[in-house]
Amino acid sequence: MGETDYGIYNIIGGVVVLFSFLNQALTSATQRFLNFNIGKGDFKKVESVFCMSLNSYIILSVIFLIVSETLGLWFVNTQLNIPVERMNAANWVYQFTIITFIINLIRIPYNASIIAYERMDFFAYVSLIEVVLKLVVVYVLFIDGIDRLVIYSLLYAIVPFIVNIAYKVYCGWKFKTTHFRLMWDKATFRSLFSFSSWSLFGSMANMLSQQGLNILINIFFGVTANAAVGIANTVSSQVMQFVSNFQIAFQPQIVKTYAANQISEFHKLIFRTSKFSFYMIYILSLPIILNTQILLELWLVNVPMYTTIFCQLILGFMIIETITAPLWMAVQATGKIKKYQIWMASCICLNFPLTYLVFKMGMPVYTAWCIRIVVNILTFTARCWYMKVYLSFPVLQFVKLVIVPILTVIIISAPIPICLAIFTNQSITSFCLIILISVIACLVSIYKFLKVIVFKKILKHR
Repeated sequence: MGETDYGIYNIIGGVVVLFSFLNQALTSATQRFLNFNIGKGDFKKVESVFCMSLNSYIILSVIFLIVSETLGLWFVNTQLNIPVERMNAANWVYQFTIITFIINLIRIPYNASIIAYERMDFFAYVSLIEVVLKLVVVYVLFIDGIDRLVIYSLLYAIVPFIVNIAYKVYCGWKFKTTHFRLMWDKATFRSLFSFSSWSLFGSMANMLSQQGLNILINIFFGVTANAAVGIANTVSSQVMQFVSNFQIAFQPQIVKTYAANQISEFHKLIFRTSKFSFYMIYILSLPIILNTQILLELWLVNVPMYTTIFCQLILGFMIIETITAPLWMAVQATGKIKKYQIWMASCICLNFPLTYLVFKMGMPVYTAWCIRIVVNILTFTARCWYMKVYLSFPVLQFVKLVIVPILTVIIISAPIPICLAIFTNQSITSFCLIILISVIACLVSIYKFLKVIVFKKILKHR
């Protein structure tokens, strides 16, 4: 599409996502209560949660549509830094992005049900089909004589529509609890609303941190910088998607073990999910971080300025985020989220004012992600403190069984690939060599730790 068009697509998508904080809050509530009630075996309550969630999403879709076509439309046409000759295309992109968002919104209760019932095989098949369809969309862009930006947005609205139909048909076929009917369960609504209202703090903070920074980058640096951010986000999201699917498989079990009052197993699941999530993303990320420039040149030929450092910083951020994700899953399982959301939102919200301040001081665009990494480490520390004080979470055990092994793996595996990346010329040969050594070093160091753990367990049971 070119730098400018890709930057426009990225920033327009960011404006729509600004309205998604309600969606994120309701998603957390839906997933938590479906998992919890399935864990308790209360399937009548599961059906009630599903129907009330879908009712809420339909109402939210109508509200979102009204706000998007008034306030959102004004913002796109008057406040964003978009070239005049592409404003018409930008408005088409905006409309298709709204449609995509609403389709994805309605899908959430079905998606949550599939995860809650742990039907990961279907989830994997549909995800694969979705990837193939998106690949077809990319090939369509090679056709001459079309406005690639508009066509890309249109086709990206059609893909989730097809996926939505697949989810609805499968859920209607497999689960009795996902047959939608108009109903109003006051108690269920109160539970969902209470949980969602406190989740709203964290959702708004994350939205401000992610899309607010995207808009700041657009205002200070223009759509070319947004293109660099968009490319970096694409790279990191592909890596993160692999790990997220792994974590999604653990999430229902984390909630269900808590619902069954199996606290020891609950803690073990959190430790395992954190540690193995890190191992997965680290093996994928280390070679990419050390070979970012050559990978981007193979993919894009002309790499926008700052794309390389954005990719590296965002992947570093994602590694930290991966370790902490099971901790917020644990908090959601308990349902004790009021103080947690206030504390976490307060930390995450620091991203926006700090980034605005450094941009005003004339600092380079990639400083935004340096700030996000620092704030993420602060949030991680605050999250551990909260869980220890309010949930009696064994933080020292978490440090001993998760953080120490992670740091040891990094110390053992990283030096040789880093030295190779520094002292060899950027080429396909060095790229392949660094990937090979990075993966071997990671696997060897991880294997050594796993072997020690298995050996200790054998001795313990003798």
